Amino acid sequence: MTVGASGSATTRGPVSPEPGAGALAADLGPGPGTDPGPDLGAGFGPGFGIDPDDLPDGLVVADETGRVICFNAAAARITAVAAADALGSPLERALPLEDLEGRRWWALTDPYGGLLTRFGQPERNLLLPGGREVLVSARYVRAHPQGPVRRLVISIRGTEARRRTERSHAELIATVAHELRSPLTSVKGFTATLLAKWERFTDDQKRLMLETVDADANRVTRLIAELLDISRIDSGRLEVRRQPVDIGTAVGRHIQSITASGQSPDRFLVRIQQPLPDLWADPDKIDQILGNLLENAVRHGAGTVTIEVAPAQVKHVDHGHAEHTHADGGAKGTAVTVSDEGPGIPEESMARVFTRFWRGSKRGGTGLGLYIVKGIVEAHGGTITVGRGPGGGAQFRFILPVGAPAYLA
Repeated sequence: MTVGASGSATTRGPVSPEPGAGALAADLGPGPGTDPGPDLGAGFGPGFGIDPDDLPDGLVVADETGRVICFNAAAARITAVAAADALGSPLERALPLEDLEGRRWWALTDPYGGLLTRFGQPERNLLLPGGREVLVSARYVRAHPQGPVRRLVISIRGTEARRRTERSHAELIATVAHELRSPLTSVKGFTATLLAKWERFTDDQKRLMLETVDADANRVTRLIAELLDISRIDSGRLEVRRQPVDIGTAVGRHIQSITASGQSPDRFLVRIQQPLPDLWADPDKIDQILGNLLENAVRHGAGTVTIEVAPAQVKHVDHGHAEHTHADGGAKGTAVTVSDEGPGIPEESMARVFTRFWRGSKRGGTGLGLYIVKGIVEAHGGTITVGRGPGGGAQFRFILPVGAPAYLA
């Protein structure tokens, strides 16, 4: 397989006489009479229509002499080394990697002269010239078990995605630590004061302090619950315990709770379109969804908060659950829409509403609520969207498939 200076992969040195990508496949595979093992080249060749340049990660292959015979487009992009310059060069020159302590990686690991029982190197962080960090793993292809290395196959990936994940985790820890500090300081201060000067306070003063401690303790509990939810959502372990749920009753219960805390009942308008299909969902998690959406509408919105509940069609649902479908193939669902008449969400911000740490125009909270809401809705096999409501404010709409769990189907 040959190529010009365009940067696509090629092979040089003693290869199979078959031309094209199949040459690389034959070159990577085991020789006659040897232990076949996993065939690294099995996916390359005319029958598969896959070229090394089609791979999303960098692929570098060196022959038995340590010279580069394959350097795909992704490797050229990641290393900023042209394929034409790398091909035929010694591996140390084409891919001059160092570990985080500045030691030359290929001299340190000695793939061609090291132990004959080694089969490769696990993925690790290494440095390119200039200090750019990459993730590198290697496999040693031997002519036979404990024989000399016939091919050295190296995979290279950028660290940008891992860095973004690490930054996200660091931001989460910093945000939660900041949010925990305030209520814990309050709890510590009031309890220390009460213990030291209990006899000096009236019963009303003691009650006020204890109510504040109780409210702050509840805030800490909510923050810990949010952390656990995020951990489960990120790891795909969020459990949904489905039970029959009366969504209209749940909405009414949340509105009563909000009005009991001082909001006017006239601020809420509820529309429920009957008949609704039976909804099987996790009641506690439905309460989380409704609580977050209604709290956001009250805190960040203005005017009337409208809650609409209606049947809906669901085209794509979680196949892990039983579904009831109409003749047209759409599944029954329940749609809940929460809208307000406030300033709404700027168009340019709508794509970030369900990401971590996004906050509305008014600062406050951890910015994790809507991220958790989206995770819960999707764990039910549903969808959630954001837009602009009829009154100009924000409008959130989530749709849940209503089929019973498979064991009751």
